Amino acid sequence: MDIAIPILIVNFKTYAEATGLNALNLSSAIKRASEEIEANVAIAPQFADIYRVSSETNLPVLAQHVDAIGFGSHTGHILPESVKEAGAIGSLVNHSERKLKISEIAKIVNKLRELDMISVVCADDVEVARAVAALNPDFVAVEPPELIGTGIPVSKAKPEVVRNTVEEVKKINPEVKVLCGAGITNRDDVVKALELGTDGVLLASGLVKAKDPYSKAKELLEGLKEVCKR
Repeated sequence: MDIAIPILIVNFKTYAEATGLNALNLSSAIKRASEEIEANVAIAPQFADIYRVSSETNLPVLAQHVDAIGFGSHTGHILPESVKEAGAIGSLVNHSERKLKISEIAKIVNKLRELDMISVVCADDVEVARAVAALNPDFVAVEPPELIGTGIPVSKAKPEVVRNTVEEVKKINPEVKVLCGAGITNRDDVVKALELGTDGVLLASGLVKAKDPYSKAKELLEGLKEVCKR
């Protein structure tokens, strides 16, 4: 399983604007924008919305987390096979709001690989990104937690973190794709992220909580398209 780059990945978190029917409406708006702009997008809805969103929009869908477990007695855990059956093609791993130990990340990345699913592993900084890259995930997404949800884009506030992450990850494994996130809210933020060498961006509130998600999605995806045309 693979997704094309450059890519805009939208994390729905547990916002009211992205819950239940709102999740479907938001996904439909994002899909319409991506088709008009002809740019790549994937979404990470809540677990309960994966089946509905994936089946009704056909967008690439990621889970927000999975556990490194197999079938059996694991009440309350997230079985990777179950989200795949629901329509997810991969999962976010180690988001700053769902932190994991490196040993746990390694098990989840391996489990996803066994299931031919995509792993998007989040990292707080360059050092964590370097350690994570050695696990050979599909994507590493650097997201300084202090900037998440602030509207202050990492691509402008801390460009050296993004640039250094790209360099360090590629040294370890040039096949691992790099994203950046935290504070991404507009077209210029996306353009800057790609200019720093990333393969796309991971964002949440900048789009999910926008007054007009369709227009915001178009704006952000136009940033992807702009760099691709150069």
